[in-house]
Parts: sequence; structure tokens; C-alpha cells
Amino acid sequence: MKTLHLLRHAKSSWRNPALRDWERPLNRRGQRDAPRMGSALAGELRPQPVYCSPALRARLTLEGICAGWPALAGQPHQICESLYTFNYRDLMEWLPTVPAQQASLFLIGHNPAFTDLANHLAAQPVLDNLPTAGYLRLALPIDNWGELARAPARVEARLFPRELDL
Repeated sequence: MKTLHLLRHAKSSWRNPALRDWERPLNRRGQRDAPRMGSALAGELRPQPVYCSPALRARLTLEGICAGWPALAGQPHQICESLYTFNYRDLMEWLPTVPAQQASLFLIGHNPAFTDLANHLAAQPVLDNLPTAGYLRLALPIDNWGELARAPARVEARLFPRELDL
């Protein structure tokens, strides 16, 4: 059994149109939501390594999550170029490269890739849109990451910023 944790980056700023997509920072809402999500996830999960897109908004989301979940800050974090994608097929190519002994993967990345990946792995629509800073946990009945197509995933948990107390 494998577990896939998907966290979409927090809300980013479009204030400066001269910035390239991967350079966009978080806006105020994103800066507020990331630590709140970290605090909420700290009560639900054990700290674990994180794979993060190299986009600035994803890296700042990771920092914010760690601010709200200090135990996560002590875990290894890997910036992974393959996670800067908007297409779930790219993720389906990358996931089988993860070593089989890694039972759990925590990814911070982008939509529509994460929404489409979840729906593809579950073999049915499980959500219309993973919102910014939204979290989804999938249980995969597989022994290694190369078997993703073998059996449908099951949604074990979801948490969105709008569900948190202000």
C-alpha cells in the first residue's frame, strides 16, 4: 500500500505581469493559508519528506506549511523539476521513478495536474478542482510506484483552507 499526499501551492500573486510564471510569489491570502494548512496537517499527519515544484509560489507554500508545522521543517525537502507541470501525464511518468521502498509521497505542485492526477488514479471524478493550498490524500493499493495503473486509488482525506477556522 502506498500513500500519495497532494498539496496545491497557496494562492499566488498576479500583481507583477512582468514576472514569468515560475517567479510569481504568494499573495496575502496565500501567505495566510499556507501556515494555517500546516497547523491543520500537523494534527493529522506525521512529518515526512516533501517533494516540491521549483516554482517560487510552491517553495513559499512549503515555507508557510513548515511555519505552521515546525516538525515538517526538520524533514528533507527536495525541489523537483518534474513537479513544475500542469499535466498529470508528466506526473504519471515521474511517479514510477520513485523508489519502491518509499511508502508515502508528499508533493507540492500545481493544477490542473493535481486535480487530473487524483481523478485519473481514482478512475472516477473525485473532485472538480483542488483549490489553492488544498490537500488531498490518496491510498493506492500497490507495492511499488510503477504499478499506478493496477488498481484505483481511494481518497482517504481532503482538507481545504475554506474549511479551517479563521
